[in-house]
Amino acid sequence: MNEMMVGAIAMACFVVGLFFLRFWKKTRDRFFLFFSVSFFVEGVNRIVFGLSNQQDEHEPLIYLVRFLSFGLILFAIVDKNRRKT
Repeated sequence: MNEMMVGAIAMACFVVGLFFLRFWKKTRDRFFLFFSVSFFVEGVNRIVFGLSNQQDEHEPLIYLVRFLSFGLILFAIVDKNRRKT
């Protein structure tokens, strides 16, 4: 059951990443590009976690990748608010 949930979360991350990628292609606003890359990174992280033999999510490397992913989202928001449109 756990592998199925990890797979579903990974698939959802890729779908959301494609959603933001579509908006980036329409607008060429890098805000959407950063969000897209963030969700793709999180999706790959979930796949790697699901394929590993670990059952414990409390590994520092997993949280480091999540920190990078959420950092990209935070950077996108800050960048969008500081840029002049």
